Amino acid sequence: MEPQHPRQRAGMGLASKGGCSQRPRIRHPVEWLDRQTFSFHFRNLRFANGRNYTYLCYQVERLKHCSPDSSDWGVFQNWVYPCHAELCFLSWFRAKKLSSYEQYHITWFLSWSPCLSCAEQVAAFLKENRNVRLSIFAARLYYFWKPDYQHGLRLLRHQRAWVRIMSFRDFKYCWENFVYNQGMPFEPWKKLRKNYQFLVAKLHEILGNTMNLLKTNIFRQQFGNQLRVPQPCYRRKTYLCYQLKQLDGFTLDKGCFQNKKQRHAEIRFIDKITSLNLDPNQRYKIICYVTWSPCPACAGELVDFINGRDNLSLQIFASRLYFHWVKVFQRGLQQLQAAQVSVAVMTRSEFEDCWEEFVDNQGMPFESWDKLEQYSESISRRLQRILSPSNWNNLEDSFRDLRLGSPSPSSLRSDSR
Repeated sequence: MEPQHPRQRAGMGLASKGGCSQRPRIRHPVEWLDRQTFSFHFRNLRFANGRNYTYLCYQVERLKHCSPDSSDWGVFQNWVYPCHAELCFLSWFRAKKLSSYEQYHITWFLSWSPCLSCAEQVAAFLKENRNVRLSIFAARLYYFWKPDYQHGLRLLRHQRAWVRIMSFRDFKYCWENFVYNQGMPFEPWKKLRKNYQFLVAKLHEILGNTMNLLKTNIFRQQFGNQLRVPQPCYRRKTYLCYQLKQLDGFTLDKGCFQNKKQRHAEIRFIDKITSLNLDPNQRYKIICYVTWSPCPACAGELVDFINGRDNLSLQIFASRLYFHWVKVFQRGLQQLQAAQVSVAVMTRSEFEDCWEEFVDNQGMPFESWDKLEQYSESISRRLQRILSPSNWNNLEDSFRDLRLGSPSPSSLRSDSR
């Protein structure tokens, strides 16, 4: 069964494929949604009959020197004239006379994902305004089985728009920031998480997103920073999750790698970034979360990768330190620091970010395990001792030993790597 057209209102003529038939008049947003409107129109049903309006909750951040300078927020809805909420927003936003010297980060929470006509016009706007970044969180996918609408979503991603499905956390955020909730807490509706999983899978199919999210038990087992493996025993392997960002914080790419035979996760990561052929005139930042800190051989490969790439900065957050008591492994970490690669230990903040970005969490918030902060502080103190200048004796000789492979890192690897 097809949903009723969520855009159309009585007496409104629509252009082809659901678009606006004329240039929209500038409309001003409202500040709040009432509780009943939000609960009805943002419910993430697979097939949502009777949802004949589109609501758009937005936040606009103005960035100076990559830091928030000011922000704006509000709600748009389809109006009496044939104008979809996305184009009402663009009309209002253009009227503000954007500065070419500022960066803008726009976040949309939409009850329906954009139709093809809106997607085309939004993509064209992003192409013309390279200083604007757009993140879209949609409660539902609009005619997701039709090729035209799938094409519209791919157009948006091609113009650097970040398109995602609203999770429990996003619905809760909207309830607290855009709904006149009268102090009432957000209460999830039936099948919210089940429908979220369904829509995420469909969006991945449409966008060709091949990144497999980590299972929650795998994340807790492999990224856990306990000193010893909790019962029942299992092997702790190497996983590397990365985010490639522009300096304004916009995410260009992300993924997750695991060690393969004779090819560590770090090397697979290098292969991936190299294949992207990044623009040498743009500056980028890469954040990596790894279960084990790099072995000496991988540390040398990472240094070779980053050397000569002045437009690229690399941050590595490790859950645990690999053979931290062995000198050659310590030298590998020191070699990374000498090459201006930031090496640090994952804290609760990094675990939460990794949980949100790389785990099939079904909208559930991150829950800490026992003594997470205590273990993190202990591992961090150990890393600081390794990276202390007092431990950098004969560093050049040690680096030469790493290049020659003496001692062989493979001879020191355990099953945990």
